[in-house]
Amino acid sequence: MHIDFHASPEPTLGVEWELALVDASSRDLRNDADDLLAAAHGTLTTPERVHRELLRNTVELVTGVHHTVGAAVAELRRTLGELVPVADGLGLDLYGGGTHPFASWTTQQLTAGHRYEELINRTQWWGRQMLIWGVHVHVGMPRVERVMPVLAGLLTHYPHLQALSASSPIWAGVDTGYASNRALMFQQLPTAGLPFTFQHWSEFEAFAGDQLTTGVVDGVDEIRWDLRPAPHLGTLENRVCDGVSTLPELAALVALCHCLVVDLDERVARGEHVEVLPPWHVQENKWRAARYGLDAIVILDAASTERLVTDDLVDLLHRLAPVAERLGCTDELSGVESIVRDGASYQRQRAVAERTRGDLPAVVESVVRELRASL
Repeated sequence: MHIDFHASPEPTLGVEWELALVDASSRDLRNDADDLLAAAHGTLTTPERVHRELLRNTVELVTGVHHTVGAAVAELRRTLGELVPVADGLGLDLYGGGTHPFASWTTQQLTAGHRYEELINRTQWWGRQMLIWGVHVHVGMPRVERVMPVLAGLLTHYPHLQALSASSPIWAGVDTGYASNRALMFQQLPTAGLPFTFQHWSEFEAFAGDQLTTGVVDGVDEIRWDLRPAPHLGTLENRVCDGVSTLPELAALVALCHCLVVDLDERVARGEHVEVLPPWHVQENKWRAARYGLDAIVILDAASTERLVTDDLVDLLHRLAPVAERLGCTDELSGVESIVRDGASYQRQRAVAERTRGDLPAVVESVVRELRASL
């Protein structure tokens, strides 16, 4: 099977940011995406930048193609700033966590459309439980032959991104003990989770051909890996991160994704060694980051070297500093240090739950307020 990869001559950026809709009073989820988009249609400068998602409790803010993190985040800020007053008029708030602390999946409504109906028809109980939200970052890739080696190298840094963005500790009213329950929920879907590691594009084509032939997917875009190529866009799509509740944190994570892909691509192009972990280490790192967040001890290489993820981030940020300077995102990348210093979202949510003796609407309130304060 041949898959055209529409390579991007420059490492351009695109961001997709999923946000839940919560009631301004009860803080429970509301299935009102259709009403929100209808009300916003004449208000938004670019209504095409707000999309529906699988469930009617969700909207997705998307950017156009940008050359810098600052420009991409500025577009999201503008779209969000226009959407919030419309939501206010409907008694809705936007919520940027990876999961909702107490909502019941049984009351959520599916967005109309054949594709979504087929997904739920196939996945049943697991599909209906997908009350999860994340951030996807696309980075343009210049050469198709480097896509899979860069993807394989990026898996070494998977736990760093997961730990920094983790924002889903509480599920169905219970603290799960995980920093990111979303990470482990999403991988239950049949084509989701960690990607296979291929070195050649032809291997990915063969895999996709098998998936299509056997009816596992109806299109390449239904391969829902945490990291995946987007051939029609010419990008490598990073889907690791949990939902994000502030624009500075969003900017920091996007900058880290951008710098990692560009750095790895340049190293592959020069023929340098890029660390590729055995799949069992990749799998363990995902679990450790989901379980322990910023306290995870992660595996760094095939020799099983281990290190606290926050310690390794110090060296990683130092190595990426020249790349960030060239890409114009030095300030945004420095926000990674702020997340480590001030605490990730999962830590802040737990602190609110402890302070309020388990008041979960107060946890939702705190996440909503963070988003508004960052506008």
